[in-house]
Amino acid sequence: MSDLKWWEAAVIYQIYPRSFQDSNADGIGDLPGITARLDYIADLGVDALWISPFFASPQKDFGYDVSDYCSINPEYGSMADFDALIAKAHNLGLKLMIDIVPAHCSGQHIWFQESRQSRDNDKADWFHWVEPLADGSAPNNWLSFFGGQAWSWEPRRQQYYLHNFLPSQPNLNHANEAVREALMDVARFWFDRGVDGFRLDAVHTINADTPPYKDNLPNPDFAPGTLPQNQQPFFRQLHDTAQLNQKNIQHFSTALRAVADSYDGDRFLMGEVDGDDAVVASANFTAEGRLHATYNFDLLAWDGLDVAGMKAAISRAVEAFNGTGRLCFAFSNHDVPRVASRQIAALGLAPEQADAMQLLLLKLAACLIGSSCLYQGEELGLEDARAIPIELMQDPWGIEFAPNFLGRDPCRTPMVWRQSEQHGGFSDAARTWLPVAENHLAKAALDAAGRDDSIYSAFASFLRWRKTQPALVGANQMGAISGGARQIIFDRLSDQQKLRCCFDFDTLAASFEEV
Repeated sequence: MSDLKWWEAAVIYQIYPRSFQDSNADGIGDLPGITARLDYIADLGVDALWISPFFASPQKDFGYDVSDYCSINPEYGSMADFDALIAKAHNLGLKLMIDIVPAHCSGQHIWFQESRQSRDNDKADWFHWVEPLADGSAPNNWLSFFGGQAWSWEPRRQQYYLHNFLPSQPNLNHANEAVREALMDVARFWFDRGVDGFRLDAVHTINADTPPYKDNLPNPDFAPGTLPQNQQPFFRQLHDTAQLNQKNIQHFSTALRAVADSYDGDRFLMGEVDGDDAVVASANFTAEGRLHATYNFDLLAWDGLDVAGMKAAISRAVEAFNGTGRLCFAFSNHDVPRVASRQIAALGLAPEQADAMQLLLLKLAACLIGSSCLYQGEELGLEDARAIPIELMQDPWGIEFAPNFLGRDPCRTPMVWRQSEQHGGFSDAARTWLPVAENHLAKAALDAAGRDDSIYSAFASFLRWRKTQPALVGANQMGAISGGARQIIFDRLSDQQKLRCCFDFDTLAASFEEV
């Protein structure tokens, strides 16, 4: 039916391993826990899974601060556990993607520990070291996503180093070819173990320029407000003129694509890309010989989108990428509020309509061109956890800006499996790393999978049907979006089929017709 590569029309299930399933009663999810639940994922009918980082890490940013890219953090298990996981996934027909962090590593990585010692060691220029200004201040006005300056002082070198996130996440110097080659070795290590692809974290934050570094310009559209983007200094600046989406990043993209193409089996590279103009940034990253696709942020607005906003976001992306599989759409992930919480008010719906809305949005994402991602619990209609006490918060971003902003913890609480079991079946520990959300228990995963009237069962049925539709899985061509003020209508097109897809936000129903 299809000449597309597997990733060009894949539905991908994202797992946040710390919160998926605990197998050893320490309150933290792990790799054996994922392996134990793979049948649940396969039965849903998705094509692949993407696992957020499980590498060695001090867990300052819960795995996105890597201290060894080629070993597994003991909290998550062992390399033998990973090998068992990938073997079972492949036996179930699932592709497996892992999350590589190429822009920065942990301050505890041996590379940084050596680099910070002096200006003349073997790793001296593996990070961005810059002289202070004459008055001792930082070299420019760049700010960190997580608050404060993007520069920290190292007294041994008498220089500042760059970190776009936490000070314990120093940015690697991608202007150095040796750094890029070290990351190519990381890619080879995991491809050799059978990994089918990488989701590349925050590739737009890679820094590959050399000093002097320009200042960011002020953001003329910034206005104070209630959203994270309207409360924090970082978003008062434009970044693509200096700090982010630098042109020289593409040396990394090109080198990594060459590594991926040297392996059999259509290995997939999907970059997480954002910026002042995300569509332009995505086009740069997926130009010929670079990444296969980018992860699209346009449907992930923190306060949700109304129907007109969704139409505009989809239309803009499709205009740039129609006829290709170079885009991955998502409504939820581990960094934004859950879609069941974000979209209710944005769409003018009542709380009791949340489940029908969730199912409709899952179907919509799976009918767009390219691939789509759903985040663990989305297939259950889970909302954000309610009322995590500040003293139990774990997310460094939330801790920095609490109580006005509670960070990402509310979308990262442990998965629930059985309503009747302790901690919803997530763990036998006395206490879990984040508290289990009481408002999730009625939608526990294995309970839902056993009910015909659940979102899980309805979406599984839809995905079985989707696999039989040439226009959805055999081509990546889409007509213009139309429909009334509360509808999204478009045609998906292939040589074998023209399928009209209608998503109605009054009835909260999807309909499909061959035309």
